[in-house]
Amino acid sequence: MRSTFIAFPLLLAACATPQQQCISDANRELSVVNQLVNQTRANVARGFAISEREEIVVRTGTCVGETDEGVEFEVECEKTDTRTVREPVAIDLNAEKAKLASLEQRQLQLRETVNATVAQCRAQFPE
Repeated sequence: MRSTFIAFPLLLAACATPQQQCISDANRELSVVNQLVNQTRANVARGFAISEREEIVVRTGTCVGETDEGVEFEVECEKTDTRTVREPVAIDLNAEKAKLASLEQRQLQLRETVNATVAQCRAQFPE
């Protein structure tokens, strides 16, 4: 099942036109920086960060099985679940504000670069 989710974006990318692929490639780094800017702004506004970690929970339950003859039976078994735990984390607000300023500066630089690259993509791969 997991491999299906991994392969699906690859299939979509294979269907994109050369222009769309070029524009997507040009926007990739800017997209990451945009996400970091949004996350850092939220941290500064809250005054703390949110840490996420996966927690594995094993619980005992009842599983149903079937014999070769088709007779159903129940047996005690363990079921494993994963849940995401979100916890507040203290941050240095001054350092976070400096990081935000740096990210916003990088964001402006990337926007200029991306705009030029997208124009090149459209010229190189007209639709």
